[in-house]
Amino acid sequence: MKDGELDSIDRSILYYLQQDARRTSSSDIAEQLGLSSSTVRTRLNKLEESGIVRGYHIDIDYDLAGYPLYTKIICTAPVTERDSLANRAREVHGVTAVREIMTGKRNVYVNAIGRDHDDLNRIAEELDELGLDIVDEQIIRDEYVCPYHGFLDDEVDEDGSSG
Repeated sequence: MKDGELDSIDRSILYYLQQDARRTSSSDIAEQLGLSSSTVRTRLNKLEESGIVRGYHIDIDYDLAGYPLYTKIICTAPVTERDSLANRAREVHGVTAVREIMTGKRNVYVNAIGRDHDDLNRIAEELDELGLDIVDEQIIRDEYVCPYHGFLDDEVDEDGSSG
């Protein structure tokens, strides 16, 4: 990897990690790509050191975990305060993710969970107290995350074979 540019091996490693990082070892990826596991580990270490791989995140079913309400709160923040307000929103109890949007008035999206509507009301009040103007709230039924298929080269199929 040179100056943040990914080659086909780096992109393939990212693709396979996105599918299930917890259960995918460097040996598994190496087997798919026809490489040694030490080569894959070295590449993965470089991806982590460069900041491209920022972490390995768990996918939680909040409903089964006792938090049946999952909501997206769409906010407006003054552009000059957007970054600091988005970071402060992460500290609100019940907030699970914050997304900063570069364009438009709806420029901070907050994902939050709660056991009941009182939890969601408290979260909204705390966000309002921070200085975020709540534009919309959406109760989310479910969210599905999938790997970005663009990391695979055209000549490599999802199963790792050349096509």
